Formats: sequence, C-alpha cells, structure tokens
Amino acid sequence: MTKQNSLQTTLIHAPRQAPQYIETIQPPLFRASTIIFKTTAHLFDRHWTNPYDYSYGTHGTPTTFTLGDNIARIEGGNYCLLAPSGLSAINLVNSTFLSSGHEVWVADNIYGPNLEHLKNLQDRYGIHVKVYNPIDANSFQPTEKTKLIWLEAAGSVTLEFPDLKNLVKKAQQANVLTALDNTWGAGLAFNAFDFSDEHLSVDITVHALTKYPSGGGDILMGSVVTRDQLLHHKLYRMHAIQGISVSGDDTAQIQRSLAHMPLRYEQQSNSAIAVLDWLKQQSQFCQVLHPSDANSAGHLFWQQVCESGKSAGLVSVIFKPEYDLAAIRKFCDSLNLFKLGFSWGGPVSLVMLYDLKQMRELENTHLQQGLLVRFCIGLEDPNDLIQDIQNALKQLE
Repeated sequence: MTKQNSLQTTLIHAPRQAPQYIETIQPPLFRASTIIFKTTAHLFDRHWTNPYDYSYGTHGTPTTFTLGDNIARIEGGNYCLLAPSGLSAINLVNSTFLSSGHEVWVADNIYGPNLEHLKNLQDRYGIHVKVYNPIDANSFQPTEKTKLIWLEAAGSVTLEFPDLKNLVKKAQQANVLTALDNTWGAGLAFNAFDFSDEHLSVDITVHALTKYPSGGGDILMGSVVTRDQLLHHKLYRMHAIQGISVSGDDTAQIQRSLAHMPLRYEQQSNSAIAVLDWLKQQSQFCQVLHPSDANSAGHLFWQQVCESGKSAGLVSVIFKPEYDLAAIRKFCDSLNLFKLGFSWGGPVSLVMLYDLKQMRELENTHLQQGLLVRFCIGLEDPNDLIQDIQNALKQLE
C-alpha cells in the first residue's frame, strides 16, 4: 500500500491539476521567480541567448515575453526587453553602450531625467555629454569618441520634432548608435525602424509603457526595442547583470490595454488638435507648440516622418511675459478637469508648468520668452477641456 503524503505536503505538491491550456481572450498570467526544470538536461542544455530562455523570473516568463513580442511588433522591431520604468529602460541603454571616455550627444530638449543620469555618469565615470539642437542637424558634430546619440521625437515639453532623417544619416556615417525615445509616437505615429523612402532606421527605441500602452496612469514600465540581434544580446546581458525585471501582474495589465491603444491614441490626438485650434486664438499666449502646427519648430520634419498625420495628445503654450510665475501658478491651480501631474497617456488630462530658462543649455531663437504650460490631453470631451482652460484664464483678468 502506497503511503499517502501528509496534508501539508499535499497542499504544496497537489496530486491533481486542472488542464493547463485553454483558449482565452487574454493570455494566462505567469507569476514566477523560481522556474522548475523538468530534468537536468533542460537545466544544462539551454543558453541565455535562446529566444525564450525560461531559467529564472528575471529573465522572462510567457507573460513578459508575450508583451515584449507585441511591443516589438508595434514599434517595427524584432526584439524587446522590459524594464520597471521608462527611465530604467533609458539607463539600460546608457549603461550598456557607454564607457569612460566615450561621448554621447543629447538633444537640447531631451527628457530631463535622462540628461540628469548622463551628467551623473559624466561626473563619476568620465562620460562626455554634448548637446545639439534637434532641429539643426549641423549642430550634431560627432567625433571618433562619439558612441551614442539620443533622439526624441517630439521633445516632451516644447514638442519640437527633430530633423530625424539627417540626424540618423549623420550618425550612421560616423558609426554612432542611434537611440530614440519613442514614447511620444508610441510606435503609432511612425515606424522608427523604417521611417523614410530610403528605409532609414534608428538602432534602438526606448518607450515608457507607463503612458499610452498602459493607458490607465497606474502602471510603471519601460521597453527597449531593437532589430539587430547583436545589439539585443548586449542589452540582454546588461539587463540580466543588473537584475532588471518587471511584475507579471503589471505586464498582464499592459498587455490587456494594447488592443485599444490605437483607438485611445487617435482620440487623444484628435482632441489635442481641437484644443490646439482654440488655444491659438487666446490672447494670453505668445506661442502655442504642437508638431502639426505650421508655426511650430520642426513642423516640416514631422510632416516628412509622420505621413499619417498622427501625433500624441500633448500641447504646450508659452504665456506672454507679463504673466509671472505667481499668475501661472494661479492659472494651474484654477483648473478643474486638468489635474496637476507628470506623465501622459491616461484617461485624465494633466497640466504641468515649466521654466525653460532652467531646462535649456543652447540659445533657442524659435521659442518666445515666457513661462511654459504643457497640457496632456486625456479622454474627456475636448469641449469640456476648453471650457476648463477658459474658466482658469478668467482668473488672470
């Protein structure tokens, strides 16, 4: 007679399990740190470069690989790595490809935390950070020490769309890696891996999945996408060494949101255009910034690359100089539907104020003097958002 295991052991090693594979609309969720190997052959006859290396939770599960495959497909790449945030994904690229003595070029409108991270590397490890004007490809002057250029299309605050074609051409001629922060375009406004008649491509895209892919304003995650397997393996190795990983639950939530991301992106883009048209008529602003507007810097570059006319739901305004910081703070505090907060891509519209004098290193003749407010358009009715801005502007009279 076979001895029965104790109840305690049976609870851990259940003798019966329901069939593991059924077809559902959403893929199954795998939560895992430890992954069980069936045999020692499965343990040793594997390699970390295998497309789906199931060895430990940090390296990937069916849940994380599924989301990664879908993000790569959306952006036009072949390989994707996930990170706990957009900034973590940016830092993965920097730490993989930059060493002491290397030179990295960043746009003057670069995402602030990326610049802060690079300057930290400069101070501690001798990385040299150079700044270029994103709408003037001639300002990018690579040297033999230049290893990486960061691109941002469009800039997340002043929304200049860069001269992407000429910047990428120049980088390729100098054998410089191109990394694009693709959060604004989300893989929907244009294909960063094939964005011209000449089939130009960046080498790497970084995407804050926190924004449009998540869509709820409640999950932090980032991605790094490439087409080149060698680049992917270099990134993957650093990804493993640094112990970068993401939550299975968070991954499943973003996967669930991908199906309606194009619909949300289009609605928020259209709403932003409606708000933009109204903002341009208001006397309190000396400049309204959006890539689709013919008066905005980089408009022609946006037309070249974003042939579908798509754009994210971001609009920035620069108040006339007579409005000081106290007035702009009063304006922001008077908004009701717009909530004061960073990020974008969620259902709730957001507002944030900036002092460009503290953010730029180069002279920007295309920008008017004054304090800037950025509107991140959510899923509310654009007419209600316009009314909200109008009510807040009345507080300045």
